Amino acid sequence: MKTRYMQSNARLPGSILLVLTMLFSSCQQEAQRSPNIVIILADDLGYGDISSYNPQSKIQTPAIDDLARQGVMFTDAHTNSSVCTPTRYGLLTGRYSWRTRLKESVLYGYDKALIPADRLTIAGLLQQQGYETAAIGKWHLGWNWANVDAGKDSIDYAQPITNGPTTAGFDYFYGIIGSLSMPPYVWVENDLPTMVPTRRTSSQKKQSIWLEGEIAEDFVHEEVLPEIQKEAVEYIHAHANKDKPFFLYLPLTSPHNPILPSPEYQGKSGLDNPYPDFVMMTDGVVSAVANALKEQGVFDNTILVFLSDNGCSNQADFEQLASKDHFPSYIYRGFKSDLYEGGHRVPFVVTWPDKLKPAKTDALVSTTDFLATFADLFSTSFPDNAGEDSYSFVSALGLTSEAPRRESIVMHSYDGSFAYRSGNYKALFTSGSGGWSFPRSGSDDVVGMPEVQLYDLKADPSEKTNIQSENPQLVNQLSKELTEIVRNGRSIPGLPQKNDGPENWKQLTWMNRENELPSTTGAGRENKVQ
Repeated sequence: MKTRYMQSNARLPGSILLVLTMLFSSCQQEAQRSPNIVIILADDLGYGDISSYNPQSKIQTPAIDDLARQGVMFTDAHTNSSVCTPTRYGLLTGRYSWRTRLKESVLYGYDKALIPADRLTIAGLLQQQGYETAAIGKWHLGWNWANVDAGKDSIDYAQPITNGPTTAGFDYFYGIIGSLSMPPYVWVENDLPTMVPTRRTSSQKKQSIWLEGEIAEDFVHEEVLPEIQKEAVEYIHAHANKDKPFFLYLPLTSPHNPILPSPEYQGKSGLDNPYPDFVMMTDGVVSAVANALKEQGVFDNTILVFLSDNGCSNQADFEQLASKDHFPSYIYRGFKSDLYEGGHRVPFVVTWPDKLKPAKTDALVSTTDFLATFADLFSTSFPDNAGEDSYSFVSALGLTSEAPRRESIVMHSYDGSFAYRSGNYKALFTSGSGGWSFPRSGSDDVVGMPEVQLYDLKADPSEKTNIQSENPQLVNQLSKELTEIVRNGRSIPGLPQKNDGPENWKQLTWMNRENELPSTTGAGRENKVQ
């Protein structure tokens, strides 16, 4: 069904001298070789779900913990959005997703590509540096199904997709269009669906919900994560010792709903909830990837990154987990979809044994920062119309860099609300959470509440005390800084750029009101299953 990665099985020459010469040459090449790069992106995994990040965690994640011990563990890392699609856009492009047509919510399975073919991605940058590039897993950035303009019921699954991963810098792709809960349920290899869907499916089981839609015979929800793991391991074995280094982007489908731990993981956590079992299964994928790198002898010269795309989803059943004294957001308020820290503060670990010493850092970092970081590592640059919101975190890894560090960050929520942080202070330009937790914007929850929230994260990391009324000048200053970042089309130095689409953010109407505090936002799009 899938392309197999061929390796040479040629015998070694008989001459011992020739063998020794080849081995010496190989060692020299390995010493000079650029590092392989693997980014594992978990889906809806909470900061507090990782035992190295949460000392009181009731879930054990030994593989991720090993990476945290061996590498650099970031404790103040954030996704550029608190939901899936925008984070993935930011990670790959180095640009805030709200600069695109997607001003709120996420894409769904029939939506067209969010990344245009002419936008530089980290995969494209690494191709320029001589890398083989691959994406295996959940794409969730849209592509164009054949004949989709005639309606989703008219899609021709026998024809190739367009504007997918292979036009975004990836030499190889194997995966699915969106979340495991979103139709159509079809595997795509490179640009071609592996099978044409022939029937329909849906599920309304608690913690295992997926929307009704078309499904192919080779697509089994329970087998998707194991299939992604298998394909990733095969890719590593096939590419680890080629002449060119490889970049593997591995966006997982777990532990996002539908929560489907394999039989060997069911009940393994002992918490009477499939979510922690699925987290442990996710840790198992990390273990398999790390072991594959070690088996091929390339682990030490591989930059291996592990992180999550946003905070934990309420599909995990927070009330039940709390009864077991487990808190997926750790000490932080909120969860996936929110502007509060629990929505976007995530585990973020980088290992590279040949170069990095074990460390823990509180350096501020965003998922938009990979493009600038890789450019910094390779002493290259990117044009003004790329990586507009990307800062290098090379110096935070303990390596030499003259690039400026990130000092501020913009956060964006499910309903399109904004938050902005500079130093220890964080302003939420909405009365509510911006997402699904209390208080929900546009609901009765926010009646009578201030139009803006301000928190000192150093003194109040759990965001319990809104100090905006005591600090109006600070709020105005943060508002002005955010306004400038929005209007300039970039947050890093460079020529101003245009944002995509009409600049009609209802959440930013306050930009046009001089020296006034932001107004309350609307509720955003309907809360669908994600």
